[in-house]
Amino acid sequence: MRVHLGCDHAGLDLKSHLTTRLTELGHEVVDHGPFVYDALDDYPVFCIRAAEAVVRDREQGLDSLGVVIGGSGNGEQMAANKVTGIRCALVHSDETAKLAREHNDAQVVAVGGRMHSIEDMTRFVEVFLAEPFSDEERHVRRIEQLDVYDRTGRRPPLPESARGLGPAEDQD
Repeated sequence: MRVHLGCDHAGLDLKSHLTTRLTELGHEVVDHGPFVYDALDDYPVFCIRAAEAVVRDREQGLDSLGVVIGGSGNGEQMAANKVTGIRCALVHSDETAKLAREHNDAQVVAVGGRMHSIEDMTRFVEVFLAEPFSDEERHVRRIEQLDVYDRTGRRPPLPESARGLGPAEDQD
């Protein structure tokens, strides 16, 4: 599998470690930067490039996922999620890493380089990369709703059970 990496200065140590570890596991690692420590660097450029590369690879039928890393992982997740077609999940445990793939078919994972040990974060990434999407109908349906909104800005229709119950009512 090809794994695209992007981070900020707070993620450099983990990115370096992951490059070695994932290569040892047989993955092809593509590093989108940064390549040197700069406490004032801006994470969006690196995370967006990694996410865009995942989209391009997947459009070509390649087995590809991404990892974005920052101090908390929050901003990096937000940056990756700005790329049309990407679902990036911030993970903080083995379970959230597993569910990001199994239920949400996330193509990119975000981790906080200052939130966990390198060993824990490495395990979260390994769990994420190893977990397949379940293809269960309910998950496929929900992802399709997100994809339609991402492409068109059209919200999913309210379910009958929510109609007429207040502020959630569509005003279209």
